[in-house]
Amino acid sequence: MAKDTAPTLGMRTLAVHAGQRPDPSTGAIATPISTASAYSYGDFDTGEQRFSGESPGYLYSRFANPTVAAFEGKMAALEGGEAAVAFTSGMSAICATLMALVSSGDELIHVGTLYGGTEGVMRTLLPRFGVRAIHVAEVSELEAAITAKTRVIFAETPDNPMLGVVDLHETARIARAHQVLTVADNTFATPCLTRPLALGIDVVVHSATKFIGGHGDSTGGVVVASAAWVNAIRTVGLKQFGGCLSPFEASLLIRGLKTLPLRVEAACLSAERIARLLEEHPAVAKVFYPGLASHPGHEVARRQMSRFGALMSFELKGGKDAARTFLDRLELVTQAVSLGDTDSLACHPASTTHSAVAKDIRDQYGVTEGLVRLSVGIEDVEDLERDIRHALAALA
Repeated sequence: MAKDTAPTLGMRTLAVHAGQRPDPSTGAIATPISTASAYSYGDFDTGEQRFSGESPGYLYSRFANPTVAAFEGKMAALEGGEAAVAFTSGMSAICATLMALVSSGDELIHVGTLYGGTEGVMRTLLPRFGVRAIHVAEVSELEAAITAKTRVIFAETPDNPMLGVVDLHETARIARAHQVLTVADNTFATPCLTRPLALGIDVVVHSATKFIGGHGDSTGGVVVASAAWVNAIRTVGLKQFGGCLSPFEASLLIRGLKTLPLRVEAACLSAERIARLLEEHPAVAKVFYPGLASHPGHEVARRQMSRFGALMSFELKGGKDAARTFLDRLELVTQAVSLGDTDSLACHPASTTHSAVAKDIRDQYGVTEGLVRLSVGIEDVEDLERDIRHALAALA
């Protein structure tokens, strides 16, 4: 790592400085974009040593790239991990991680609700490779679900789109007692709010497209863990699957990380106000936001999150028709399926992010026809409140 990234440094300092230094050849402060696909190793012996792993150095951008490495270093520092490896998308990061950690005949347990893409991996992709994925609704069900074949426990927290909160410390405790690895998707919380590795989790994954990039103009994923696990995941995901992050995308993600703590704090403060507004509105049946005392995971969230996040979902009275009316009436908040942007975004999960998930599973998770997901951006909260009240008024 290029600059001092000791744990004593604050999150905002790490976001700015970790993983990079001024370019030695030009003095450029911004990390240069290295577009080279291959790198000279100089002589025969050096090439042999680099390919064998005996000596460090760049060889081929599918394996490693200087710009991508700067992003990886920054992410490792923010999550408090030994190393990181970046991918083309969050789903690429998740698939590479799972393929590196499980084999045919193994079992994997996933806790709570999952993003629709991850749900598809668990229910359709892994079984094709002889891996059995088992769902449990709560951490309290883990002990009974673990068998001699269990290799991995996977969780999102807060989860997508129900904002359920998984107790990571308890999950890690149970897993270690059975010598099972743990993987946490930290996309919604970001390292600014939760650091899963510090709670005992083995591997952290992110869709870097979301809060990490933060501006809706880049796509990527990243995994943070011990150096040993990162090397194993890098081999599968980059050398074998070829899901390497573009240096152009890496540059955008580095830029996004520099303001991540500021953006997350601003969005969280606004989200806390908007959640209270929604909870008090007669057109809203229920609000799913960890910051509300009514949320079943509120106490766990208070222990493992520094704030309660910028995402929420809420159930509108009137089902799909009410959701359609509300979403189409919004003027400032944009209808889109991503999240973590500077812009506030809203969507109808049952017909978008979770449309490929079977209806009976959606119903089991609570992804109903009246559910709306809202990602709060960094606009003035008074303007967002006015827009949301205006859309809700159409349901009266």
